[in-house]
Amino acid sequence: MAGGDTLARLAAVIESRKPENGGDPAKSYVARLLAKGTDAILKKVGEEATETVMAAKDGDAQQIVRETADLWFHSLVMLAAFGLKPDDVLAELERREGLSGLEEFALRNADRRGGADS
Repeated sequence: MAGGDTLARLAAVIESRKPENGGDPAKSYVARLLAKGTDAILKKVGEEATETVMAAKDGDAQQIVRETADLWFHSLVMLAAFGLKPDDVLAELERREGLSGLEEFALRNADRRGGADS
């Protein structure tokens, strides 16, 4: 599956559209969103997450795919805003591979408690 390649290519385009990399907010949606700052980006991710949930509740497979694509795209913009790449998320998913969901949840909770105590 070439999904990681697709995400990497899209992330590279997003990176090129950053205003500090020459992206023009007057000509690029990504540049405009990044120029608006973190709050605008996070608001958009939240909107897309809500639309994805609503599509899933409606049960329309094609709309679920479209809204998930919007959510993933805006999540990539958010990652770029924080200097992160899809590979960072993929590495975390690979780290979790083979762990049961309950085991992974317990490990995260233990990490949080440990971090709060130090």
